[in-house]
Amino acid sequence: ASTRAETPSDVIDPRRAVAVRSTHSSREPGRCVPAMAAANPCDPASAPSAAGLLLGHLVASGVVTQEMLNISKKSASYFANFSRLQQITDIQAEIYQKNLEIELLRLEKDTADVVHPSFLAQKCHTLQSMNNHLEAVLKEKRSLRQRLLKPTCQENLPIEAVYHSCMVHLLELAVTFIERLENHLETIKNIPHLDENLKKMSMALAKMDMLVTETEELAENILKWREQQKEVSSSIPRILAEENYLHKHDVVMPSLPFTSKVHVQTVNAK
Repeated sequence: ASTRAETPSDVIDPRRAVAVRSTHSSREPGRCVPAMAAANPCDPASAPSAAGLLLGHLVASGVVTQEMLNISKKSASYFANFSRLQQITDIQAEIYQKNLEIELLRLEKDTADVVHPSFLAQKCHTLQSMNNHLEAVLKEKRSLRQRLLKPTCQENLPIEAVYHSCMVHLLELAVTFIERLENHLETIKNIPHLDENLKKMSMALAKMDMLVTETEELAENILKWREQQKEVSSSIPRILAEENYLHKHDVVMPSLPFTSKVHVQTVNAK
């Protein structure tokens, strides 16, 4: 590419070329890695090595630009991205497997109450105790029947002292319940006769209205009679005084009907 003559220093030794190729990392292809920790062949300003001198000469001659060298420094490698993609795929598969295991554990937890041995043992124990109780009831069937037929009135039931106050409250509630129950039963019994009872109540109300009217009339008559009695009582002394006056002067006057009636009423009143 260059028109000038090549100097001995510009000729690359094959051993140096092998050294330059060895500086490329096998783990990160496309990126220059220094052969030694102190030298960076990708950077012309680093320590003077054969690769550094060659790259500096190429940059100075214009064959390679600094931007091309900077691009080669980037770590965007296909193989590195491929390995990362493989890792992501493996992680997703592992997450999916864990989700399946979680679903299985949840299903096992939901069905554990039904098929778990401890739960089944508890159910068997409960059924066995119930069976034993039923067997005991069947054995004591005759005595239980006699006890049920025999009234338990006027008998002292064994109740612990702790529950005496509760029993008193329970008896009060039982009495109240029985009273309400009797009232409800009486109401239910009267439901078929409700129409008849309403008719009777209507008739009774009509009779009461009639009696009230008669009572009012009777009260008015009594008031009138009292007024008449007051008038008669106030006129009796005057009539008696007139009779005495006439009797003293020997004046004979025909008896009036009103006077005779008043005299008779006065005698009757006396």
